[in-house]
Amino acid sequence: MDQRVDVVVVGGGVIGLCTALCLVEAGRSVRVLEAKTVGSGSSHGNCGTLTPSHAAPLCAPGTIVQAMRWMLTPDAPLYVAPRLDPGLWRWLLGFARRCNARDWQGALRARAAILNDSIAAYPGWVARHAPAAEFAKEGVDYVFHTARGFDALSREIPLLAEAGIATEVIDGVDYEREDPAFKPGVHATIRFPGDARLRPDRYVRGLLESLRALGGVVEEGWEVQGIEEDADDVVVHGSRGRLRARDVVVATGAWSPVLMRSAGLGALPVQPGKGYSITYDRPSLVPRRPVTLHEPSVCVTVWDSGYRLGSTMEFSGYDTSLNRRRLDALERGAAAFLHEPVGAVKREEWYGWRPLSVDDVPIIGRVPGRRHAWVATGHGMLGVSMSPGTGQLVADLVCGREPRIDPAPYSPERFR
Repeated sequence: MDQRVDVVVVGGGVIGLCTALCLVEAGRSVRVLEAKTVGSGSSHGNCGTLTPSHAAPLCAPGTIVQAMRWMLTPDAPLYVAPRLDPGLWRWLLGFARRCNARDWQGALRARAAILNDSIAAYPGWVARHAPAAEFAKEGVDYVFHTARGFDALSREIPLLAEAGIATEVIDGVDYEREDPAFKPGVHATIRFPGDARLRPDRYVRGLLESLRALGGVVEEGWEVQGIEEDADDVVVHGSRGRLRARDVVVATGAWSPVLMRSAGLGALPVQPGKGYSITYDRPSLVPRRPVTLHEPSVCVTVWDSGYRLGSTMEFSGYDTSLNRRRLDALERGAAAFLHEPVGAVKREEWYGWRPLSVDDVPIIGRVPGRRHAWVATGHGMLGVSMSPGTGQLVADLVCGREPRIDPAPYSPERFR
């Protein structure tokens, strides 16, 4: 027998959980279906920085040229593994077409809108749903060893200011005096005081507990294999049976294009971007706030409960190997900047796939040609940063309410 709820959310990462919570708060009955375990994807091992500072998209002028140069450097911050993959090369061609000033600025504005909406919501959001997530709005520092790197990013400061993102510039000598965790050699630092951080695994745990407490149902080990519409509803079927719902939301991160295609919902211009992290016990001397070490592109996040190095972007499909060269590059990059780059005890080495849309803007909205199917993916490295705003936007669209932000820049219709 079919079971019926108002909304089925497919995917138990931060985007799926936040969407489900916002729908439950709007009075909808919700069931979340997760193929593995909740938070087992990129929601788990990311660095937990909440970064309006990352509003500038990856598709910038010169990105493709740099990526081609790095194809011979497997531990480069951005790496495209050479292979015969027509889907990847079609995506790269579309991405390359958007690596121009006009599209870059348009994507920056769209990303800034949902990032700013999310960061404004975060204090109240975590207080309600994840108070143990070690949330702190203490800013994030971008630290530079070279004038070249600093000059390149500082040119973005006026555009970020137009998007409502504040910055402070700190001379290298002053910064070293302020933060003794850093070795000599800092050229300058750009501080983004509006950024924040949390511990992502504890954030996921809090969202899950809050959702269940509010009456949402979460089922793990439920692999969705098909989504069909009939006269009034959608029918979701898979490894554990069938569910009937008024609406379905696909929020399966980097796996969204695979599910959409297999379920007959059409293609999405999304590629999996593989990232890595290493988690340690906290060293005795740590940076005073989360930092991005610019030249090696390494993020360092410190919590009361631990310490993490992360980042990198690797286009290697759904490769499941743990690349030792890329993990070593994280430690090597941190060692160039920090007196104590790693902790005494290594707790976890991790990889996960981030969903990269072809224009580096999230894909949020009704599936083209469908009445009751919705999608929320394409957040790249910013799923946690954008999660409260995404959940609210999806809930507003599904419930027919006026959204807090303009949904047009995120609509899947833009690719038709």
